[in-house]
Amino acid sequence: MDSPVRYARSGDVSIAYRIFGQGPRDIVLIPGTLSHVELLWEVPSHEHLLKRLTAFARVIVFDKRGQGLSDRVAEQTIEERIGDVRAVMDAAGSDRAAIYGWSEGGPMCLMFAATYPARTSALILFGTFASIKDEPWAVTPEAYAETLRQLDAHWGEGVLIRVNAPSRRNDAAFLEWFARIERAAASPGSIRDLMKANYQIDVRHLLATIQAPTLILHRAGDNLVPVRAGRYLAEHIPAAKYVEIPGTDHMVLDQETQDIIADEIEEFITGSRRHLEPVRVLATIMFTDIVSSTQRVAEVGDARWRELLGNFYALLRKELTAFRGHEVRTAGDGLLATFDGPARAIRCARSMREKIRPLGLQVRTGLHTGECELIDDDIGGIAVHIAARVAALAESDEVLVSSTVRDLVAGSGLEFVDRGAHNLKGVPGDWRLFVVQ
Repeated sequence: MDSPVRYARSGDVSIAYRIFGQGPRDIVLIPGTLSHVELLWEVPSHEHLLKRLTAFARVIVFDKRGQGLSDRVAEQTIEERIGDVRAVMDAAGSDRAAIYGWSEGGPMCLMFAATYPARTSALILFGTFASIKDEPWAVTPEAYAETLRQLDAHWGEGVLIRVNAPSRRNDAAFLEWFARIERAAASPGSIRDLMKANYQIDVRHLLATIQAPTLILHRAGDNLVPVRAGRYLAEHIPAAKYVEIPGTDHMVLDQETQDIIADEIEEFITGSRRHLEPVRVLATIMFTDIVSSTQRVAEVGDARWRELLGNFYALLRKELTAFRGHEVRTAGDGLLATFDGPARAIRCARSMREKIRPLGLQVRTGLHTGECELIDDDIGGIAVHIAARVAALAESDEVLVSSTVRDLVAGSGLEFVDRGAHNLKGVPGDWRLFVVQ
């Protein structure tokens, strides 16, 4: 996924862009409110989408004027912004491309497709709209002004996650990471100006003129842009294909939804979708999380808690390195990791427990060994669910393991106390669990 940052000239403005893949057809991605050609594509779900799309296309991404690595300019008219898309395509040597945009990028896509039909091989829209202030969305000026106030007051704190992806609003580590992306991508003033301009945009009159084959995707329970906005587009763009996708978050941060999107795009553009065989490996899976984290936040306050959490993750990652563990992702106030040996996983868990005590924190840890499905930088499969269920049954400062782990470390000198048989929610049969001494 390495790709150099290049610059296209759009009038007097430099627009940063990158090219991924070498497929036989081009897709230009037009982002929503936020763009940063480096940091935004390091978000796991975004990177996953790129990997899926580059399996059958060359993908071009760019930073909108005023954001990311593009020139920070005040003018952000839709006419100038579609000129930026054309300039990037020219610089990338793309005569014709499928244009895929989501959220705030949707009106840009519609304007581009209507203005440059010869350069638009297909139009793909996700979670977007033709107008904010008018039907079918019809946000009142008062409500929109309050949204602007919230963005202005909390920009750089991960405010877009709280608004666009409520399911992740309690993931402190992810919020902190995304807050850095917000600060790097744009200033509060530039976002405020962009959002003010967006409120005035109305491209409903363009819909009947769209000539490109059009695919419209929308989450059925989108809690920001209502599904009726997507249905309106489908009803007014000639011969548009419309697909509703499960989910409520406006921003796509889960790989499962990105897979659905990529499947639909691939089939729409190529006429078929590929079915890739998953890669499976045997691994020991560790779930570990902080005990009574909500209570600790209330005790120490948000600022001190962020500092504690940063130190907590730093210690865990140091121990993972020492015991050859691999971090998969943060999960709540904890961590999901894998190991190539169960004994190392147990010793790492015990060491983690001791190292974080000076922070005044306690953890519970669950371990299970089984076959996992590798999904880019994530893992899946029943073994992951079992490890999560084992961790949920662990008590404060305990390392709880499945009988599979206990059996595989026979002869290691590790000792266990039998916790008895348990029914793990959603997992067939009874499972005998053991506490590591």
